[in-house]
Amino acid sequence: MRFRMTPRETGFHDLFAAAADNILTGSKLLLELLGADAEGREEIAERMRAAEHAGDDTTHAVYHQLNSSFITPFDREDIYRLAARLDDIMDFMEEAVDLVVLYRIDELPPGVDQQIQVLNRAAELTAEAMPHLRTMENLTEYWIEVNRLENQADRVHRRLLAHLFTNGAYDAVEIMKLKQIVDVLEEAADAFEQVANTVESIVVKES
Repeated sequence: MRFRMTPRETGFHDLFAAAADNILTGSKLLLELLGADAEGREEIAERMRAAEHAGDDTTHAVYHQLNSSFITPFDREDIYRLAARLDDIMDFMEEAVDLVVLYRIDELPPGVDQQIQVLNRAAELTAEAMPHLRTMENLTEYWIEVNRLENQADRVHRRLLAHLFTNGAYDAVEIMKLKQIVDVLEEAADAFEQVANTVESIVVKES
């Protein structure tokens, strides 16, 4: 580790852990969405919006602390990047739930459950990993597994698109609606990978 003459601000670690815990909450709401009826989905969407607002508050707290801190635990640009990418995950998950409600989707196509399960596992890994930023230890398996999950999400996404366009069970408008939802869920999986890649970059720089 690089030697530092001055103490480092550690409050950022708590904020990153809080952001990741909030993302895990969001992923569990996605799981709830799978078995919910129309009324239940409305209520889930309300809770997801609340979680997304909580995520925004945490992101703004990171930016505020960054602007008011002279010493940071690692590079300022990496702190900004990590906060922004964690926020992206929550935004994509909230968007997916909102679209399901706004488009009044009666039944999600087969494969969306697999997308959501991948996101939930990535959220669990991210929540477990963030506290380890304090020591920069025991993180290698985290970013390897998240990258593997993102590859799995890519395969599920491709199969979903093939199903939508070749099944013949959906009209053109339904295809457009469902494609937007599965695309946003894929963006969430990509965002998890970007967080993992940022963490890997931080650890490499600090080692």
